[in-house]
Amino acid sequence: MSNPDTTGTPARESVILVPGLLCDAAIWQHQIAALSADYDVRIPVLTGQDSIAAMATHVLADAPPRFAIAGHSMGARVALEVWQQAPERVERLALLDTAVHPAGPDELPKRQAMLDISANHGMTALADAWLPPMVKDGLLDADLAVRAALYAMVERMSPAIHRAQIKALLGRPDARPLLPLIGCPVLIGVGALDRWSPPAQHEEIAAAIPHARYVVFEGSGHMAPMEAAQAVSDALWQWMHEPEGQAA
Repeated sequence: MSNPDTTGTPARESVILVPGLLCDAAIWQHQIAALSADYDVRIPVLTGQDSIAAMATHVLADAPPRFAIAGHSMGARVALEVWQQAPERVERLALLDTAVHPAGPDELPKRQAMLDISANHGMTALADAWLPPMVKDGLLDADLAVRAALYAMVERMSPAIHRAQIKALLGRPDARPLLPLIGCPVLIGVGALDRWSPPAQHEEIAAAIPHARYVVFEGSGHMAPMEAAQAVSDALWQWMHEPEGQAA
């Protein structure tokens, strides 16, 4: 469905691409280029909130009346919360490299270790520790352009932003009960080599959502929108062309 502009002329469909932890529009660079010719592509900034619910409310405040929304990692949790808060406004939903379970007891120490690095040594040191497990083995040495883009993205953040986003993740709700209720077209995508959010848990998410389409991005780790940029753009393009009101 298109959103009419002030003259009554049908406007382009809106697509909101939600970045994940310590990410910004750069993670979606390829997808923005691929979709912008045909769609109104919007990238929210989630650096001022410390809960998933508040992030979703912020996205909705700046969103058009109806839209498609795709999220990556933490951003997918936000996208799912957007659907929960305003399902009538969400035309289609895509969840990439993510999960739906609440934080477990073993997660806090791992998150705290990263918080200690950013607080005590800065964002470049955090990137040194955090990024290698987030991508496929050897990528940061083999692809210097991707390495530079990922480092620059993390370095644009701050320890305070990191702390707020980790607080949001540790306090995240259990989204599993929502999945069977979703009726719009849904894409579930994951990097085949994602070690943080592995394919197996995405298979479970896709199985719980009626008629969801499940895609694996070969050769990619957790940062699929950048690591498997063309494959992710192709999947989103197909998702945007699925008939509204009919899941894949």
